[in-house]
Amino acid sequence: METDLFLVLGMAILCLAVPAFLSAYSDARRPTAGLIMLALGAGAVIYAVVAHPGGYSLQDLPEVIFRVLAHYFRHLSQ
Repeated sequence: METDLFLVLGMAILCLAVPAFLSAYSDARRPTAGLIMLALGAGAVIYAVVAHPGGYSLQDLPEVIFRVLAHYFRHLSQ
């Protein structure tokens, strides 16, 4: 479950890095926040893939995302 969480959080951080890059580009600034988010997100995804026995495939991603969301929604409702 830990590697699933790292994979989902890493993908979310990578998705949030795109607007940070676009914002920096449109304001003619250095993309410092985007680069930090890119490094953190990529590191989390790489850790999850390496630490999970057998790794992940693209077909596993929807199941992993919903399993992590269901786990935390279940704990919120208790």
